[in-house]
Amino acid sequence: QVQLVESGGRLVQAGGSLRLSCAASGRTNSFTTYTMGWFRQAPGKEREFVAAIIWSGDYTRYADFVKGRFTVHRDNAKNTAYLQMNSLKPEDTAVYYCAAASSFTGVREEYNYWGQGTQVTVSS
Repeated sequence: QVQLVESGGRLVQAGGSLRLSCAASGRTNSFTTYTMGWFRQAPGKEREFVAAIIWSGDYTRYADFVKGRFTVHRDNAKNTAYLQMNSLKPEDTAVYYCAAASSFTGVREEYNYWGQGTQVTVSS
């Protein structure tokens, strides 16, 4: 079992930057075997894929709406994944979740472990 805890969400102005963190605990010896993904959910909308990074950090994938603005990375020594968000827009406002999956995927249903989420609000 792996527990995930996100942090770093807050209110920020449009054009600003935030870095979200996702700390893993529990069976952290397995952290390095998981793909870490980031998803977000805005009020009244489905939870959607944002970014993912493979266990080694060698491969990443992004949703089209964040390409060039967001960067996902991880530090396996710290059992932590990060989402660097730049050039934020009001439409990026959502609860952001990190999740862990056994495969390199952007499919929500393939993620086994989820954090509780952190709120990001971007003001115009």
